[in-house]
Amino acid sequence: MNKDNFKDGFIFTSHNEEELPIFERLLDIFKELITHTSGDADEALDWLRELDKEYKLTTAEYSIDDFIEDLIEKGFLKDPDQEDGHFKITAKTEQGIRQHALNQIFGNIRKSGMGNHQTKQTGKGDEETGEFRNYVFGDSLEKISMQESIKNAQRNHGLDDFKLTEQDLVVNETNHKAQMSTVLMIDISHSMILYGEDRITPAKKVAMALAELIKTRYPKDSLDIIVFGNDAWPIKLKELPYLTVGPYHTNTVAGLSLAMDLLRRKKQTNKQIFMITDGKPSCLKLPTGEYYKNSNGLDAEIVSKCYNMARQARKLQIPITTFMIAQDPYLMQFVDQFTLENQGKAFFTGLKGLGEMIFRDYEKNRIKKIR
Repeated sequence: MNKDNFKDGFIFTSHNEEELPIFERLLDIFKELITHTSGDADEALDWLRELDKEYKLTTAEYSIDDFIEDLIEKGFLKDPDQEDGHFKITAKTEQGIRQHALNQIFGNIRKSGMGNHQTKQTGKGDEETGEFRNYVFGDSLEKISMQESIKNAQRNHGLDDFKLTEQDLVVNETNHKAQMSTVLMIDISHSMILYGEDRITPAKKVAMALAELIKTRYPKDSLDIIVFGNDAWPIKLKELPYLTVGPYHTNTVAGLSLAMDLLRRKKQTNKQIFMITDGKPSCLKLPTGEYYKNSNGLDAEIVSKCYNMARQARKLQIPITTFMIAQDPYLMQFVDQFTLENQGKAFFTGLKGLGEMIFRDYEKNRIKKIR
C-alpha cells in the first residue's frame, strides 16, 4: 500500500480530548486501512502503528495494544491465538467497513431531485414524503390526510358553518419506490494499480457503500457485483474488502455478458448496469477457450464486440452507466460511441468524485414522484 495515497484521502491531526473517544477515532482509521490493505488486518495494524508514531494518535493511557485488545473484546478482530497466528477481521468489521464507506461517500450528498426510471412500469410500494397537495379526482381515498383537510375546512368556512368540501381536501404526497436490479461491474485489470495510482480502493469503496445503501434503505432491491479481468465472475458481498487486482487484461465483453445473464433472471422491471473501469477493452475469450489479447490501442474486433453488447443491452432495456477513470482522448471516444450504442450514460471522472456520481445516479433512477 502506498502511504501517500492513503494520506491523501484521510486527514490526521493531534489528539484532541473534545473529539470522538479515542477508540472510535482509531476504529475509523482502522476501517480505512483495512480497505486499502484488502482485508489484511496484520498489515493494517502495522500501518496504524506507523501512523501513530508520526501523528500521535494514541495517548500515554491508551496505546495501540490497548486498541487491539478492545478490537478483539468488541468482536472486530479474531484472536490470533485461536487462528493461525494472524489477526483476521470478523463479519462485524466487514459490515462496519461497508457502513464506513457509505458514510464517506453518501453521507455528504444532499437529497437530489426526483428522476424517472428508464421503463414505464415502476414496481410497487409508496413512501410518504411528509408533504401535501390538493386532492385531484381519482386520488385514492386512503391517501387523503383527514387532519390537514379538517384544518383547511376550519380555516375556509369557520366553526359556525363548518363543512368539508372537495376544495378542502389534501392528500399525502408520495414517492413511488420502484424495485431495481443493479449489477455493478468492477475492473480488476492490472492498470487499476499502475503508474503509482491506487484506483481499486475507490472502486471497492463505491461497491461497499452501494451494497450497504441497498441493504439498509432498499431491502427489496437487488445488487450483484461482478469483477472482470481476463474473464468475469460474480463475487459475494463479504469478498469486497479483500478484492485485489490481478495480472489481467480487460475483458469488457465477458463482464457485460455475465451482467446481462444475471439481469435476465431478475423479476424486477427496472434494471441497470454500472461499470467502473480505467482502461480500454483489451481481451476476448475465444470459442476454443483461449484468450485473444491486444493492449496496443483499440483493437477493432474487441471494440466491435463491445458495441454489440451495448446494443444487446439496449434491446433488453438495460441502461449502462460507464464510469471511466481515465482522460485519454481515444478512450473517451470509445466510451462515447459505446454509450451512444446503448443509449446509456457515461462519466469521465477522477477518483474523488466517483462515489458521489454513482449514488446520485442510483437515487435518480430509482424513485419516481407520482400523484
